[in-house]
Amino acid sequence: MSTIDLPALAAGTPVAPITSAGHAQLGLAVLVGIGVIVLLIGRFKLHAFLALTIGSLVLGAVAAAPLDKAIASFTSGLGSTVAGVGVLIALGAILGKLLADSGGADQIVDTILARASDRTMPWAMALIAGVIGLPLFFEVGVVLLIPVVLLVAKRGNHSLMRVGIPALAGLSVMHGLVPPHPGPLAAIDAIHADLGVVLALGVLVAIPTLAIAGPLFGRYAARWVDIAPPQDLVPERSSADLERRPGFAVTVGTVLLPVVLMLGKALVDIVVDDPADRVQRVADVVGSPLIALLSAVIVAMFTLGRAAGFTRDRLSTTVEKALLPIAGILLIVGAGGGFKQTLVDVGVGRMILDISEDWSISPLLLAWLIAVAIRLATGSATVATISAAGLVAPLAADMSSTHTALLVLAVGAGSLFFSHLNDAGFWLVKEYFGMSVGQTVKTWSLMETIISVVAGGFVLLLSLVL
Repeated sequence: MSTIDLPALAAGTPVAPITSAGHAQLGLAVLVGIGVIVLLIGRFKLHAFLALTIGSLVLGAVAAAPLDKAIASFTSGLGSTVAGVGVLIALGAILGKLLADSGGADQIVDTILARASDRTMPWAMALIAGVIGLPLFFEVGVVLLIPVVLLVAKRGNHSLMRVGIPALAGLSVMHGLVPPHPGPLAAIDAIHADLGVVLALGVLVAIPTLAIAGPLFGRYAARWVDIAPPQDLVPERSSADLERRPGFAVTVGTVLLPVVLMLGKALVDIVVDDPADRVQRVADVVGSPLIALLSAVIVAMFTLGRAAGFTRDRLSTTVEKALLPIAGILLIVGAGGGFKQTLVDVGVGRMILDISEDWSISPLLLAWLIAVAIRLATGSATVATISAAGLVAPLAADMSSTHTALLVLAVGAGSLFFSHLNDAGFWLVKEYFGMSVGQTVKTWSLMETIISVVAGGFVLLLSLVL
């Protein structure tokens, strides 16, 4: 792929920036805005939604933008982001809740583990996490899989890291690279990429990345940190009180249904390439993210919920419980979109194009580096993805749909770099596995870094051949 050329302004970049500030002032505004967000989240433990809101206003003020224009940019960005991905996040949460509460996730786990030998157990854990991680948020997946990891390690006398790292890697790779997770969805919306192409290439990058950062790295992590499973951290499994569970094949089919529909749309678009063709029009509707996820949720109510003996009231309760926890996620994603739009409207996107005009650097590498910097500063992969996507969106001006999708994946890969003390996921893993801070850095943090670097490398390799 060629290095950056200075294209004409693309859709989504400011035609008339709301401030005429110079590059130095805009650069200072970006640093101050991100610095305020980091300080509020890291030092004062303020909720990311409030931190992003305040940081956006500070950014506008330092960039000398009129306050009313800065507010308008933030609110329009928030509204468009929630409109673009809010429903998809909600549908993904419902599908994940049905998968967990019906015992479908446990059915997948038990079936695969029953057929895995001692040698293949780490690969089985990676496969389980990869499949379950498709519709589940990272934190939900961790809570769901941790009991399985602890039980497998205890009963099979396996090293906890040997089976735990592949499971964590599977969840993290899906969280950062594959929609319908919030980060990739928000990046797709900001960069105006094709979701089907991102999904196809995301899975292509995710498989080798998971193999390297999961089972292969797990061998070394087990040597560096040899700990026993904490005896008091094994919660009850989701399906412990159910009389029956859905079958393995139907559960996997339900989980993969939206993936198949969206990939089918992408394939038809490539093969047919005629917007007037009836087959392509049908595929565009059926394979749209909204219809694909909505179809999966409706199907899951029967194949998972009713198969587990759920009454109509319990199905309704399950859906309600699925929606409550994502309110915070939606607000963070929305505020991230507002911050992104403020960055764009004050002219930061234009500034990045200007200052990078003579750089001999791939735009994909630049996107990865920006996401890494924001990830290290804020600790949030989602915030890093949304903010970086807004900054690099102008780079997609003259890109093909394939390279635009790779730009999304470069941002997603960078957003996973080196989870440390300012990341909630760091503490979640530390406490569940009963590790010290140093042990968590040598295992979890290093695993995240490997995922980021390896995935970024595969994205660059794909850009050379696609």
